[in-house]
Amino acid sequence: MAESLTQKENLERSVLKWGGLAGILGGIVFLFVPIVQFGFVPPAPSDPSQVVARFPSIIAPLTIGNNINFVADILYLALLVALYRGLRGTSLAPALFGTAMSILGLAVLFTETETQVAFAPISDLYHQAGTTGTQQQTLGYIWQATQGMFFELDVAAGLLLSLGFVLLGIAMIKSPSFGRRTGALSAILAAVATVGIALIPVLGEGSLVAVLAVPVFIVLPILWGWKLYRTSKIT
Repeated sequence: MAESLTQKENLERSVLKWGGLAGILGGIVFLFVPIVQFGFVPPAPSDPSQVVARFPSIIAPLTIGNNINFVADILYLALLVALYRGLRGTSLAPALFGTAMSILGLAVLFTETETQVAFAPISDLYHQAGTTGTQQQTLGYIWQATQGMFFELDVAAGLLLSLGFVLLGIAMIKSPSFGRRTGALSAILAAVATVGIALIPVLGEGSLVAVLAVPVFIVLPILWGWKLYRTSKIT
């Protein structure tokens, strides 16, 4: 019986350990997304047709950035599963609902990480021999509409994640592995991120409020990952 309990404890520690490492690595990996996509992709022209026209020149950094984002999302998923395992014993309700809401947000992000797949056919038609100027202009508007859909998904996913993180922060307050300070700080940062993301449709993605989303994608995953990893060593 004692041997069986020890084996179960080791398995649970393994979940916390690998989930914690995934969170740390996920936050670090996500840092490279804006570095690649903003550092190697110049600002979009105001003319929709020109946005489509330049696509072949930016598809490489765009694809690389999207794939990095995809990897980061996978790592965040592992972190969330481990967080639920670590928090359900002391705060089941907020841990359960926060994890479910956060994973739903990740699911939305997963559907839009490979944006080049949606834009490449539009670009191909634009650059196809025989495409008229009027048709190219129309393709520019189609591109704008497609981009708008991704923008809407970005905001929805960000809100789901940040609200889920607020609940997870609340769940951490009663957890001895995280503590009141970490839980309160996490809930406050996630709440601030929620406000920032909610204002993006009004002020635009390029506004300073977009920076408020950083804790959700970088700071909190690294902090929570470190806490889980430490817990796996002392549990």
